[in-house]
Amino acid sequence: MVITDDGCELWTSATGRGEPILCCHGGPGLWDMFGTLDLGPRFRLIRWDQRGAGRSEARGPYTLERMVADVDAVREWHGLDRVPVLGHSWGAHLALLYALAHPERVSALVYVSGVGLGHEWHAEFKRNFERVLGEELRGEGRERAVRQWTADFVTDGERHAEAMATPWFPVNYEANAALSEEMRTVPEAELVAACRSLRVPTLIVDGMADTRPRWAVDSLEQALPSVTRVRFDGVGHVPWLEAPGEFRAAVTDFLAAS
Repeated sequence: MVITDDGCELWTSATGRGEPILCCHGGPGLWDMFGTLDLGPRFRLIRWDQRGAGRSEARGPYTLERMVADVDAVREWHGLDRVPVLGHSWGAHLALLYALAHPERVSALVYVSGVGLGHEWHAEFKRNFERVLGEELRGEGRERAVRQWTADFVTDGERHAEAMATPWFPVNYEANAALSEEMRTVPEAELVAACRSLRVPTLIVDGMADTRPRWAVDSLEQALPSVTRVRFDGVGHVPWLEAPGEFRAAVTDFLAAS
């Protein structure tokens, strides 16, 4: 367990024996789902559950500043000086915020299925989600989540959603609401200006069939001085499950060149 400077216990684990890469999972309010991620023998995945979720202690505060500090606590606990950081979905935004706050500690940034710097994508996401799902969500807890997550995939949605939901923990809706609201209060122009001075090499990975519109990431790509963008056609929100070989090659090739 990592003990943060405010005394919160965070679950963490290292998978593999290669070079470390620090992973930030999606949510907010969810837990590490990188057990399905395979980057090959070259990398050791540093995984952790964000505060309030999964195997970590259920306590706030749930703020962007606090979450960034938690990323740094995990890095330090594992004895890492400078490390690649990979984030997925909300975790992509968290990884970006960490790189902006501590660029000297991030050797490369892998931004997977993030939602960009602005806040105008929600309406299109809702329409896409309802179109793909095709029916009203029913059930509670894990059953409801699995049904919801099937919309994140183009093929084998139920099987992949079951994998994402195993193991299962309660969703922290308090953390989700607090962090989502705070994200909406940060002006896009402020983030764009900060990204223009970020010298950390960045890989943006998009599944072009993601229900979250990919144009939302354009302003991030345009603002970053050192950026590569990879797009996978016919792939949804979790590209390492639907296109594992292509995803692994994109990430490992990028990191080898960084």
